[in-house]
Amino acid sequence: MELQSVEPSLVSVKAILLLDNDGKRVFSKYYDDTFPSLKEQQKFEETLFNKTHRANAEIVMLEGTTCVYRSNVDLYFYVVGSQIENELMLMSVLTALYDTVSQVLRRHVEKRSLFDHLDALMLIIDEIIDGGVVLETDPGVILQRIAIKFDDTSFSEQSVVQALQQAKDSLKWSLLK
Repeated sequence: MELQSVEPSLVSVKAILLLDNDGKRVFSKYYDDTFPSLKEQQKFEETLFNKTHRANAEIVMLEGTTCVYRSNVDLYFYVVGSQIENELMLMSVLTALYDTVSQVLRRHVEKRSLFDHLDALMLIIDEIIDGGVVLETDPGVILQRIAIKFDDTSFSEQSVVQALQQAKDSLKWSLLK
C-alpha cells in the first residue's frame, strides 16, 4: 500500500448539516467545493440520511468523507470532514453544536423551536467554525459570545416602547445636566 502525502491544513470541517425526520434540509453550511452544486449537495444529504437514519452508530464513512452525527426528536445533526479527518475532532464540534443549541432552546431541541431561533443557530455555528477551521468547542464560551451579540440590538430591532423609553431617559439625562 502506498502512502499518500497530505499537506497539513487547519480546515477540518467540510460541512455542517441539520436534516429533519424526512431527510429534508433544515440548515446546511458547506465550507469547500466537495459538493459544488445544490443538486450534488442534496444528493449527498439524501444518501447520508438514508445511511444513518436507521443506523445505531455515530460515525459513517461516505463518498470520501467522514461524517459524525446525532439525532434528537425530529432533527439530525451532522458534521462532515475529510476521509482522513480525526473523528474525535469532528465529534467535539458536533457535541459543542448540539450542547449549545440545546441550552439556547432550553432543552427543547426540535425542528419548530429551532426555526424560531434560526438566528441563534447561525451565530453558534459561526462561533464554532470559520471557513472550515474549528475555533471553539466549549459551549460556555460560545454561549457568552452569542449572548454579547444578542445584547447589542440596534435601534431598528427595538420595540417602539423600548425606543420611546430610551429616548425619554436620554432626554431626562440631558435636562439634568
